[in-house]
Amino acid sequence: MPVKTKSLALIASMGALGNALFVLSQSMMRWGSQVALDLSHMGTLVAAVYGGPMLGLLTGLVVGVGPGIYYGFMDSLGLLGLFGLPIGKAITGFSVGLIAKRLGVSGEGSSLKAVLATLAGYVPECLYTIFFFKVLVAVFLPAIAGFLIAFLVPILIKAWIEMVLMSVYIGALVGNAGFTRFVQRHFMG
Repeated sequence: MPVKTKSLALIASMGALGNALFVLSQSMMRWGSQVALDLSHMGTLVAAVYGGPMLGLLTGLVVGVGPGIYYGFMDSLGLLGLFGLPIGKAITGFSVGLIAKRLGVSGEGSSLKAVLATLAGYVPECLYTIFFFKVLVAVFLPAIAGFLIAFLVPILIKAWIEMVLMSVYIGALVGNAGFTRFVQRHFMG
């Protein structure tokens, strides 16, 4: 299936938005050195809700580059973080896109459906995050696994708070006829 130019534009613009939000939100609120606010999924969610599961997946990969570099090479996760974190973001993009499509999230009256798709769509990434810390980090980074596992619960709590916030935002965007028309005119079809 060839990717259309408008789809590439959506992936690129939402990927850039997600990475910009990652950088900005990292500086806004931090809990220690390893846990910080991350609103990068806004780009993933817009692409997933409006573009479907494949565009959500591809945008999630792009959105995950910033966190992958920051927590990978610039921190303790190395290559595992560089590749593992974008995979988590991609899982959410795919899941939210699939659920939004099944729920018929589009246009008027879809705000609550968008909120539900966002929250339900995050569950697979949540499970992946547990697997990432309990299995992948333990296997590939055993020297620091004991240290990093202590951050799992705070990371998951923070992630769910972020997803609740972003689900409200995406619900508001889906309910906004002007925004929906803009996305459909410039990125769809």
